[in-house]
Amino acid sequence: MTQFSSDHSGSYGASGPASSQLWHATTILTVRKAGKVIIAGDGQVSLGQTVIKGNAKKVRPIGKGEVIGGFAGATADAFTLFERLEGKLEQYPGQLTRACVEMAKDWRTDRYLRRLEAMMLVADKDVTLVLTGTGDVLEPERDCMGIGSGGNYALAAARALLDMDLDAEAVARKAMSIAAQICVYTNENFVVETLDSAK
Repeated sequence: MTQFSSDHSGSYGASGPASSQLWHATTILTVRKAGKVIIAGDGQVSLGQTVIKGNAKKVRPIGKGEVIGGFAGATADAFTLFERLEGKLEQYPGQLTRACVEMAKDWRTDRYLRRLEAMMLVADKDVTLVLTGTGDVLEPERDCMGIGSGGNYALAAARALLDMDLDAEAVARKAMSIAAQICVYTNENFVVETLDSAK
């Protein structure tokens, strides 16, 4: 992965390993293939052992629709971060990487923002990025990335499917379905957002 900004290594949790149980309970996956980039998320909201909601929307367009994003974490925190990213995109139009780096700086240093427990996947036509509360902005080396409790399952499945005769959305949906069969915090009520990709 290309790492644009990092203040320390370790867990992707917004406040360290102790908080990971609060935001991990979901699966978000991005796949870039054959001129399309997809971000898919499941709909399950869990509180401990209980499923609170099954059709939450964790994936959405950002700004003017030229960026899509998904989150793993507390919903209110994630929407605060989405709003902050939209502000950065207005400040740096067409520069997703710059906007994300600037937001990550704020997220890491601002007394209020650094308490927010979420992790984000965002993509435009050119680049896919992972944002964390530790100040990291990471670009996956390959054309897919997963976050959340089922993220590694979905990522492994997507990498295995990339070479098959499937388009980006089919890869994402099949990989998400595999993750949902393994991760108890992930269901099959998928929300998918799509953009045209430069590659």
